[in-house]
Amino acid sequence: MMDCTDRHYRFFARLLTRHTLLYTEMVTTPAILRGNRERYLGFDLREKPLALQLGGDDPAALAECAHIAEDMGYDEINLNVGCPSDRVQGGNFGVCLMKQPERVAECVAAMRSRVELPVTVKHRIGVDDLDRYEDMARFVEIVRRSGSDRFSVHARKAWLKGLSPKENRTVPPLRYDDVYRLKQAFPELRIELNGGVLTLDATEEHLRRVDGVMIGRAAYDNPYLLAGADRRLFGDDATAPTRHQVVKQMMPYLEAFLAEGYKGHHVTRHLLGLFTGLPGARAYRRQLSVEGPRATDARVLLDALQHVPDESPVETAG
Repeated sequence: MMDCTDRHYRFFARLLTRHTLLYTEMVTTPAILRGNRERYLGFDLREKPLALQLGGDDPAALAECAHIAEDMGYDEINLNVGCPSDRVQGGNFGVCLMKQPERVAECVAAMRSRVELPVTVKHRIGVDDLDRYEDMARFVEIVRRSGSDRFSVHARKAWLKGLSPKENRTVPPLRYDDVYRLKQAFPELRIELNGGVLTLDATEEHLRRVDGVMIGRAAYDNPYLLAGADRRLFGDDATAPTRHQVVKQMMPYLEAFLAEGYKGHHVTRHLLGLFTGLPGARAYRRQLSVEGPRATDARVLLDALQHVPDESPVETAG
């Protein structure tokens, strides 16, 4: 998610779940090829397994970026064909590419020719008037021929005009049955569902019908949701950390970041939702919001913790 799943959030999320696949923000090919590569692609090895989400429509440029990512140690390349923002439309990538499935197939084939990594595709169930199930099935049929065998499907269509990116996340109705139907039609493919999944209970229910579930906004707004994922979804019986333990584990990371001359807010903003729904959460958020930008050391995290009681490690969000 843009401006959300940066390297600081991913490090934080990995303290909550060891097995969940994490994704970068969508990074465009020009940013990688002509920009600050460390800024856009740098990551801590402790974030792995990690997928790079790319945006672009030039097969050669995407192939070069995929090659760079493979050399840097990424575990997967994911082509974003689902983002509806004005910026991606102007660059002819994101969800507008659903209207050009042959082009998407060329992009996937080019990347697969350069890397050994899995190359996957994230898309919507439709775009504008191309919103029938048959349109989506045709898109998947064409793209799969390029060698991609995993499709992450946001179960809402997108409108390129008339809705903002935020509205495109909430206004078009969810059509989970279309994603289930896609899995039935392509049993040999790995089909993952995305959109409107708020709990692990809902995740487990969807997993009865599809191969995977991608959780975005809920995992950012209420990150402790991830603390139950390893046990419930991956069979890992290790005790989940408490929220207090996670914040304290973030302290050395924040100290190192501050020592490089950066502002603490770049790290602390990702922790604001950690105590969602618990007593003292509002005071905790206020403390971090006010003190995070001017923090000089990691004590800002300890100060915020004074507002919220510690809890049992078995208490994990559902």
